[in-house]
Amino acid sequence: TTKFTSALDIPVEFVEKNVKLRGKVHHVTEEGLKVEHVPISIPFITSIQRKWQSKGLLLIRLAGVELAPSGMAWLQQELKPNQMVWFQLLGREDLALECFVLVNKGRLFSLCLNEEILRQGLGRAACIEGLAHDSRLYWKLHRRLLRAEVKAWKKKKGIWKEASYSERIRDRISSNKFVETFKQLVNWLRSSVGR
Repeated sequence: TTKFTSALDIPVEFVEKNVKLRGKVHHVTEEGLKVEHVPISIPFITSIQRKWQSKGLLLIRLAGVELAPSGMAWLQQELKPNQMVWFQLLGREDLALECFVLVNKGRLFSLCLNEEILRQGLGRAACIEGLAHDSRLYWKLHRRLLRAEVKAWKKKKGIWKEASYSERIRDRISSNKFVETFKQLVNWLRSSVGR
């Protein structure tokens, strides 16, 4: 029932047991998601506690994901202000929490943002900070992320999208030394004729 306003407020046991917490998204920044923790509410106790609860937002990073710039834009578009999310605590680094973030998409379906970003090709899989690399949970989650990344790679989505044949030819021609020298000669001729 306690409202956490800082990553340091969250007990170490919660992080070690990978507890899931609930919160409202306030905004998406380059450092991660700014989320207001929403504690479990018990009618009478919650109304009393609200009077003493301090304000503050938790900084949540998507564990195991290295975002591309297009991934940041996708997150800003996908997550609306005050949208409820669940975040599973995997680790804590300074004032940031490494988490798997889940968004409800209907009554029975929830979407893991970490996996979806990789599935769309909007980032790369990375080490999951905060979890021991020899733990079963680490490898279970890391395998999920790698599978999502492979799907994007196979479908050539996002950062895995290959340039078309004509784009590759154009890039090769424009980077050719002979073409560059010819462009310099043309520019020199234009400037000398203009004098």
